[in-house]
Amino acid sequence: MQAFILRQNIERFRNLLVQEERQAERRTLRELLATALREQAVLLASRDAFEMEVDPLQAVVQRRVFRDKYMPLPQACLLLDPRKGLHIVEINDAYGSITMTQPALVIGRSIFEVFPDNPADPDADGIANLYASLKRVAERHTTDVTPVQRYDMRSPAGGFLTKFWKMSNQPILSEDESLVYFLQSLEDITKELLYGPASLAQTYDRNACGNSEGGYHPRSFEASAAASTRTTSSSSS
Repeated sequence: MQAFILRQNIERFRNLLVQEERQAERRTLRELLATALREQAVLLASRDAFEMEVDPLQAVVQRRVFRDKYMPLPQACLLLDPRKGLHIVEINDAYGSITMTQPALVIGRSIFEVFPDNPADPDADGIANLYASLKRVAERHTTDVTPVQRYDMRSPAGGFLTKFWKMSNQPILSEDESLVYFLQSLEDITKELLYGPASLAQTYDRNACGNSEGGYHPRSFEASAAASTRTTSSSSS
């Protein structure tokens, strides 16, 4: 029932956004839509699975491959279980460093529990877009790349830090083409996006990007920068 209500609300908010011209009302609708999409992603991740069963032998093999091949890399990499809960299987040191996490504290936990959306940012769409990306990977068995995604990270000092990422999710498949794991790689592009060339900032425009599949729909750069300023100010106070 909850999933049905969320689907109905999401469709309703999207339709209203198409019709509404007043900026204040559009802002409220965007926030309601972001909340509904986030709640839907968390619900589906906890209730359903992209893969019901994973071959235990293949799982052991792929974990060994990750440790041998990806653990030493300077590129941030994470191995994710596609079964119900979307639990983190492995992360390398680079991933722990840029996300300010420790393997011992995150392995075995749901990725959305470890990386929640910033509660101070009502437009936050990191969870919703990550789930949509994983869904496309599971359905198509192809790599899905999100060129720019705002997904704030918890700070060890408390609160959240504004972060922008280039994110890639790819399938790890068994010999019979069944999904064993997701492999995620991250690149922190926060400095380039906030302080780099204007052309890069313009790539982060939520309103210019379609979202027909419920997937990548980044917020406008201007709105996101303003939210970043508000978040930083509230954390400092």
